[in-house]
Amino acid sequence: MTLPVRPGRGAFPTWDPFRELEELHSRMDRLMQSAFPAGGAGAAGAWAPLADIEDTEDAYLVELELPGVDKDQITVEVAEGELDIHGEIKERERTGVVRRQTRHIGQFDYRTSLPPNADTEHVSADLTNGVLTVRVPKAEKGKSHRIDIGG
Repeated sequence: MTLPVRPGRGAFPTWDPFRELEELHSRMDRLMQSAFPAGGAGAAGAWAPLADIEDTEDAYLVELELPGVDKDQITVEVAEGELDIHGEIKERERTGVVRRQTRHIGQFDYRTSLPPNADTEHVSADLTNGVLTVRVPKAEKGKSHRIDIGG
């Protein structure tokens, strides 16, 4: 019996336990929001936008999907080794009847811990085409280098 192969992953896809944990976490969030729509801990109705974190040679890049959000509605903060991005997407005026709504509105909050070698003094953020990119440079002291042995 031949099994289907997912395109782009090759015959033997690598197992990513962190990806499975993230998927489980998002499913549990959706389940809790459907069971208790008014909230839980934190702000009522707060949600976390979809995000990617990339580890490059000289920085960590955090990209969040925030379509239709103005930069004035977003706050990016770094404190105690944690990156906190929060804001609000306001519901827009509509002239017709909404038959289906799947996009999030209301307050959002995204938090992630930063590695010890993150240079929190030089963090920058840019909002382009609905994607917020936060660049956290790596500190020079965190880079590895070869040590010559004398004697």
